[in-house]
Amino acid sequence: MVTAMQAIERLVADGSFGAVVTVIEGADVGSFAVIDGASGTRVVDAPWLDDAVLAEVLDVLAREESITIASTDRRLFVEAFAPPPTMLIFGAGHVAQILAPIAQKADFRVVVSDARTDWVTPERFPEIKDLVVGWPDRALERFPLDGRTYVVLLSHDRRFEDPVFAAVRKTPPAYVGAMGSRRTHAGRLERLATDGWTSVQLDRIRGPIGLDLHAKTPAETAVAIMAEVISTRRGGG
Repeated sequence: MVTAMQAIERLVADGSFGAVVTVIEGADVGSFAVIDGASGTRVVDAPWLDDAVLAEVLDVLAREESITIASTDRRLFVEAFAPPPTMLIFGAGHVAQILAPIAQKADFRVVVSDARTDWVTPERFPEIKDLVVGWPDRALERFPLDGRTYVVLLSHDRRFEDPVFAAVRKTPPAYVGAMGSRRTHAGRLERLATDGWTSVQLDRIRGPIGLDLHAKTPAETAVAIMAEVISTRRGGG
């Protein structure tokens, strides 16, 4: 049987998504449980961790917070363990060059993908370790989508868009935003609707990408995108 300490050590060593819940007031002070955030299961259980408390813990974990919560007769400290979320940037132009290091400083694992070999280089992205030269399928194979992936589409080329949207439709990420004017985005949604996308699926695509800061320059656009990603990550919409 896995002990609580072994489970905690494994969370830290593996960079897993999970939480340690410790009783800090009330009955069973010092007792703790360990939760696997990916599956929502109890790795190490405790009698006081009922379904209602587990649901609240998972809600806290989804926000990647470490906070104190109250149950009926106990106060619990929820310590979240979460590896960095992944930002997949498709299109290695000027906006990507500014956005990638900002996202990395905001504790994202950043992946930049482009089919143009002279665009995806260490010289253009000196701070980014994960550079993928090729069409989106190659990056998506190496970095599969999940609920903690943030997809940033900075290319208007349908050869980039179509495989990304196919993957997004199959496994919805935490965020997907696509570059383009309102007219471009309306045409994009119309095309996807013709392919059978539902209104719920279409609503997941943010376009034009980024918060409406009236951005003009690549730097301002990168800031607007990062602001929207952070807002989404922290539950701001």
